[in-house]
Amino acid sequence: RLTARDARLSSFRFYDLLVHIFVVVLLISNLVGQKICAIPLFHFNGELITAKISGAQLLFPITYIFGDIFTEVYGYGASRRAIWLGFFAWAILSLFGLVIVAIPADPTWANQAAFEAVFYTVPRFILASLVAFWLGEFTNSYTLAKMKLWTEGKWLWTRTIGSTATGQLVDTTVLILIAFGGRESWLTMLNLIISGYIGKVLYEALATPVTYLVVNKLKRAEGVDVYDRDT
Repeated sequence: RLTARDARLSSFRFYDLLVHIFVVVLLISNLVGQKICAIPLFHFNGELITAKISGAQLLFPITYIFGDIFTEVYGYGASRRAIWLGFFAWAILSLFGLVIVAIPADPTWANQAAFEAVFYTVPRFILASLVAFWLGEFTNSYTLAKMKLWTEGKWLWTRTIGSTATGQLVDTTVLILIAFGGRESWLTMLNLIISGYIGKVLYEALATPVTYLVVNKLKRAEGVDVYDRDT
């Protein structure tokens, strides 16, 4: 068992690859977030009942699973590095999207509206997303690191679900308050927070077997199991 101080990120085989995947998933979730998907559930009285969910809601929770893996295997410091890289990549993508959309399109190019639908986001929503991501991811990783010490490395499922419960509470609440504060009623915002929060936590709970599999394989492959006693 290593402490965070003992771990050296440069010596790990898979850490950099996982960070790249984490950042790519984060950026893609930002680009596909505006699409509303209809997930078939069941038929009722001859009518198909579907669950409506945005593209971001399908992909973004995966970043929290990555956060759990980084913290559990490599330690809080490794997770912190990945979060900062993701934050700056997201900020650059959002900024460049605003700039390119704002540049006048050639009159012969007929795809401006479609381009804006993908790459333009209201600046207030960009701010809300970035702040919520930053606070939520750090809360998630910090909680998992501390719970690993409290549980002495046992009961991984308590840490993955417990850290998501705190991280997503911060993420969802901050996102809704910044994005919709002053525009929607408190009741509407509370409804959005509760429904979004429950969905994200359930997502993490269902992904627990996959998280277990990846974490155990990485610990064996890397020969590491970091405890943040000195962080």
